[in-house]
Amino acid sequence: MGGVFDGAPTPGYVLRPMKHLNASKIRRIRRLRPATKGVLALAPAVLIVLSGCASSVWSESEKELHRSVAEAVKRETADGERVPGKQVTTRESGVDRLGIAPQFIPELEKMAGPGAYVGISDLRKRYEQVGVDLAGRPIRTVGVSLERAVRDGVENNLAVQFARLSPAVSEAQVVAAEAAFDWTFFSNLDYADTDEPRVATAFSGSVLGSRANTNQLVRSVTGLRRPLLSGGQVSVQQELAYTDDDSPNQLNRPNPANALGYTLQFDQPLLRNFGSGVAQSEIRLNRNAERNSVQQLRRDLIRTVTDIERTYWQLVRAHRELQIIYRLFERGVEVRDVLRQRRNLDATPAQIADAVARTERRRADVMRAQNQIRQLSDRLKALINDPQMPVGSEVIIAPVDAAIDAPIEYSLLDAVQTAIDNRPEVQQAILSIDDTSIRQSVADNARLPRLDLRLQTRFNSLEENVGSAYDEVFDGDFVNYLVGLQFEQPIGNRKAEADFRRRRLERSQAVISYRNTVQQVLIEVKNALNNITTNYRLIEQTRISRVAATEVLRTLKIENEKLKGLTVERLDLELSRQESLASAERDEIAALTDYNISIAEMSAAMGTALERNRIEFVVPQVDESKVRPWKDPIRPIEKDRPPAQPAATPPSGG
Repeated sequence: MGGVFDGAPTPGYVLRPMKHLNASKIRRIRRLRPATKGVLALAPAVLIVLSGCASSVWSESEKELHRSVAEAVKRETADGERVPGKQVTTRESGVDRLGIAPQFIPELEKMAGPGAYVGISDLRKRYEQVGVDLAGRPIRTVGVSLERAVRDGVENNLAVQFARLSPAVSEAQVVAAEAAFDWTFFSNLDYADTDEPRVATAFSGSVLGSRANTNQLVRSVTGLRRPLLSGGQVSVQQELAYTDDDSPNQLNRPNPANALGYTLQFDQPLLRNFGSGVAQSEIRLNRNAERNSVQQLRRDLIRTVTDIERTYWQLVRAHRELQIIYRLFERGVEVRDVLRQRRNLDATPAQIADAVARTERRRADVMRAQNQIRQLSDRLKALINDPQMPVGSEVIIAPVDAAIDAPIEYSLLDAVQTAIDNRPEVQQAILSIDDTSIRQSVADNARLPRLDLRLQTRFNSLEENVGSAYDEVFDGDFVNYLVGLQFEQPIGNRKAEADFRRRRLERSQAVISYRNTVQQVLIEVKNALNNITTNYRLIEQTRISRVAATEVLRTLKIENEKLKGLTVERLDLELSRQESLASAERDEIAALTDYNISIAEMSAAMGTALERNRIEFVVPQVDESKVRPWKDPIRPIEKDRPPAQPAATPPSGG
């Protein structure tokens, strides 16, 4: 319950004027009339009855709303409940059906595939193909693990830093809304010096005398007021007025006079704006806004972590593709040199030019792969925002973690239920429904007519000496009582009815939005699961394709070495088989990295990306001194950095 108070009497209320009592009436204690007593005694009972009526919040429409929300979730999870067991990603090994002799498999793995590049451990040798930076210097590289990338991103990412302040902003708004029910101290001081003409009367002494009002008035009003959770307001105030009347031909007693009054006033809406549901609506809305900002922060963290993982594995893929393309370029150089050096092949200038063109095209592919690494490295640097590796630096991030190739266990039903329980978007949709319900409740209350109750008691005293006025004010000799009712009802009440219809429609929109959010979340979960199962099988399938392509190239090279009459056509075929093998290798690394990306996206779809990366989500308490950009400590770029390794540019020829 709560409301807003006004210490001054509102229009429509009538205050009984205080009478100056002579000596014969000083000891008479004024008593309440029986009718007034009855009204004051009945007021608490009326408030209790109205409060009980206002507490009946749930109507049939609210029950239907909850039923609709529950059925939306049940409908989406019904199919998964039929098969609640867990599944494991599976695939069939297909290398055996290629018919390749087992003794040749190790040789094929050395020629191509992930194992063909594992032996290069030195960063300088491993990334010697990356080229030069924008300043023309040899590339500097720094090894970064996925764990470090995620940790630095959670701590330093600029989008996360921005979102981290939102809960604190919303928390301040909640405190501001709650402050509406704090006590307010008020004090007013007026001084008036009056010198004005007046109409002469027979009581002024002489009709022909001076006709003027001359007085000085000093008036002080001090008090406390506080809104109540019931929607009303209580106030206590002291009013002290000092009057010195110097009007000619006029006798006042006492003069100077000190009038002291203590007023206790209670204002309470009985219909419109009654109850805690209306009075605390802003607090509830701001609390929901705070919860929404927390969920938004969690959403941004999940998105950032997923983007970091996705970019990391894309960078792993780009580095591996550079190695594949560079090896393809070297193999092309060997074939080109054979065509140039062996005259017995009778190669025509066009055939030699074709081999040269294909080799140079591969060199161009190397340059494109180098550029892809630079762009992905800069994107990852922007995501993690590590002061030691700013985006403006020319340091290339070298991933040190290899993509995993292991089966996972999953359950569609568990994944769906986990997503509904943990996804920030679902929680935000629920908060939106609650917000619209609060606004609808307030709009429903606004349709009622205005009927406000005012109860007031005032203790008065009037003495020449201010000390005597304080001594006698609570003797009970002069007490005013006031009971007032104020009624108001717009004819037709069209605005309130229109606002209520609008709030009902907005709540219906919020329910539809919730159902749409649940559907979108389930689509993401299913897509992620489909990607996981598909990519896991694709890893083996692309490996089969790569092994087959490697076997083709191996046998072709052996035949060319043994064949005495080596022809240009066979060398051209070798170039084509080299390209087929490189394409198969790239497909394999793509399937492997896509599998790891799909696992990260699955965690994001279920809302468990933070837990999977062992990140404890705690809403931060913001220290303003630490979020000002000009006070952020900037560490030197080279400080605590692993030594950068130079890299050579691609060779200009064979």
